[in-house]
Amino acid sequence: MKDFLRQNGILLVIIALLLTILIGVGTAFMGGNADPLSNVVNTVTSPIRNGIAAAADWAEGVYNYVFRYGQIQEELASLRAQVAELEDQVREGQEAAKQNERLRELLDLQAKREDFVFESARVTGRTSNWDSTLTLSKGSSDGVAVGNCVVTSTGLLVGVVSQVGLNWSTVSTIINTDIEMGGIVTRTYSAGVLEGDFALMGQGRLKLSYLPDSVQLVSGDEVLTSGKGDVFPSGLVVGTVEAVFTDPSGMNRYAVVEPDVDLDSLVEVFVIKSFDIVE
Repeated sequence: MKDFLRQNGILLVIIALLLTILIGVGTAFMGGNADPLSNVVNTVTSPIRNGIAAAADWAEGVYNYVFRYGQIQEELASLRAQVAELEDQVREGQEAAKQNERLRELLDLQAKREDFVFESARVTGRTSNWDSTLTLSKGSSDGVAVGNCVVTSTGLLVGVVSQVGLNWSTVSTIINTDIEMGGIVTRTYSAGVLEGDFALMGQGRLKLSYLPDSVQLVSGDEVLTSGKGDVFPSGLVVGTVEAVFTDPSGMNRYAVVEPDVDLDSLVEVFVIKSFDIVE
């Protein structure tokens, strides 16, 4: 039926129009009363006129829908762009707030250790498992050198610079087996050697080895760098004692230390390029 109306719609309109004129003329001659012929014609043409009117209404509805749909799509695209822009502004604001917080913390650290000379750097890469290292955005052109300690803005020890390029450097983190430095337990002043261990690296832990036989450590004891050997700064926060063990030989007592630093979440760190040796 729709195909028929589409193909013959104009012809039917013309026929209906002519019939309407004839009916009008006939009605005028008969004083406004419909004659039998008019009744027949109206009866026949009424469904056609109704069909044509319905088709016209349908076409108008489709046109309005398509036109309005385009407007809605444009408005939706505009709103999405505005939301994306607002989200970018929120992210920038959050990053700025975090940066300000790190700078405030660094100022507090510098107030405590005025001898430290820092170089800020971004963490640009990381590896884990058997080679726990970080790649930083600063290198020899910024005064970074092998052996420099790397800390967070609050003074938590991250690791030691192990390789340096012109504008990049690699840091062996504190759980890496390359790490070896003096450590001390603040509660008992018990000294030992902080070192990475293959078995503990996967757990994110390190050792405080060569502890005195008489030392009594408890879980939660704080461990700092001792500065022994004058190679690394003293007083950097390493972590807390988790448990104390004796190695299979029975000759060495060691503590398993849980680092305070969250190595997986680091974004910005600070390289200690120089420091005063504390006697």
